[in-house]
Amino acid sequence: MADLLNMILHIDQTLGVWVNQYGAWVYFVLFLIVFAETGLIVMPFLPGDSLLFIAGAFGAAGSMNTELVIVLLLIAAILGNTVNFFIGRAVGKRVYTANWRFLDRKALMRTHDFYEKHGGKALVLARFIPVIRAFAPFVAGVAEMTFGRFQFFSTIGALLWVVLLVLAGYFFGNIPFIKVHLNAIVLIGLAAAAVPVGLGVLVKLVRRK
Repeated sequence: MADLLNMILHIDQTLGVWVNQYGAWVYFVLFLIVFAETGLIVMPFLPGDSLLFIAGAFGAAGSMNTELVIVLLLIAAILGNTVNFFIGRAVGKRVYTANWRFLDRKALMRTHDFYEKHGGKALVLARFIPVIRAFAPFVAGVAEMTFGRFQFFSTIGALLWVVLLVLAGYFFGNIPFIKVHLNAIVLIGLAAAAVPVGLGVLVKLVRRK
């Protein structure tokens, strides 16, 4: 059981084992992981960005169907955010005062501040920021964002996130240097994704002054 859990948590590193042992079932496993990471705020630790990248690399190698990966993970990302949104709406604003052990309050407040500063576009930007990605739709639900507006930004974010990372893995994932330094490259990519957020905050501070 412990070995299976470890394989799930590090499926971005053990995807080859899953493909060899479980064949087509690996698509279902990837679907569940992306759905859980984006739809359940208690599972932000699951692999996201690196998993999409590696899946694209396996597609380029012929071990997986890239088109099917993109379609399934896009659906998983949209459904995950939608479920998360309705959980936030059901819980309501009492989430800020309740003391629930399973809830990472620091991550919640960071996401709340992020959402307040960037509004709808936060749902798009949050797709590229781990942990924040898992809390953004929840906070949107708590904030009573209209479902139509939420789904618009959520779908755009999911489309950009899944397509860009899977295709990046497809075209670059099998380059030896990238294989060896994947974790560092992913971190650099995440930092680059966060730059627009930082610039936006800086511009707002300058305008206020």
